[in-house]
Amino acid sequence: MKPVRPVLLGAFAAVLLALAGGAGVILLRGPEAEAASDALPLPPDVPRLATGPEYERCLSLLRSDPDEARTTAEAWAIAGGGEGAQHCLALALLATGDAPRAAERLEQLARTGRGSQMARAAVFGQAVQAWMLAGETGRAFAAATMGLTLAPTDTELLLDRAVALGTLGRYAEALEDVNQVLALDADRAEAWVFRAAAQRHLDRVEEATKDVARALTLAPENAEALLERGILRQLKGDSAAARQDWEKAISLAPDSATADLAMQNLALNEAGPLRR
Repeated sequence: MKPVRPVLLGAFAAVLLALAGGAGVILLRGPEAEAASDALPLPPDVPRLATGPEYERCLSLLRSDPDEARTTAEAWAIAGGGEGAQHCLALALLATGDAPRAAERLEQLARTGRGSQMARAAVFGQAVQAWMLAGETGRAFAAATMGLTLAPTDTELLLDRAVALGTLGRYAEALEDVNQVLALDADRAEAWVFRAAAQRHLDRVEEATKDVARALTLAPENAEALLERGILRQLKGDSAAARQDWEKAISLAPDSATADLAMQNLALNEAGPLRR
């Protein structure tokens, strides 16, 4: 009879909201994007599908006033603003919580846009994030795969697809993608955390422990790594050490999805014997 295992909330959930911290995408690549309805931060190097002052003004409004960005983009689109207007409108929809419509628009732009291959690949990445927030993981996976046909070594898209695969429970395939990420950039702490989570879900606890140790060597105060190490310590029966990791994760990122998961794990830990 297989041993009963604890119910532990881990890095696959946190990674959807807090990891993948790369440039060029509005959602889930910044530190603490917590909900689809929140106004979301705009990285400085959003991929450009157009040029001109109207486009830059519309994009800049996403940082300060997403609702005004949406209004501006809608009016500009009606006036013939083309791909620039459509891109800004899609991002404004995303920033104001309409993830499904944003995802549809971003994917269409990435498919048919006249921008460079790299810019279109980055827009596919934005579509991935929107589909994930919309709860359409299969479509997120498809969008990431299409983006990778344009940019096969794009580590952001590879990590995006790994996230989608992990969410679908396809951990072995997720591990293949994250291994590619680490082959291209071995110093990405969040990728090592994700690899640890994938290994754990594949019942490779010792390998996962080594991966999370590598993540914490690279980033000693990475809250997601501490969340994952706490889970692994709990699985090994060291509840006190697990509690310390989760408490530290909460102190480092108190208003994050990672903190929420750590608090849930602490509550489960305090409740007594846990079941999976």
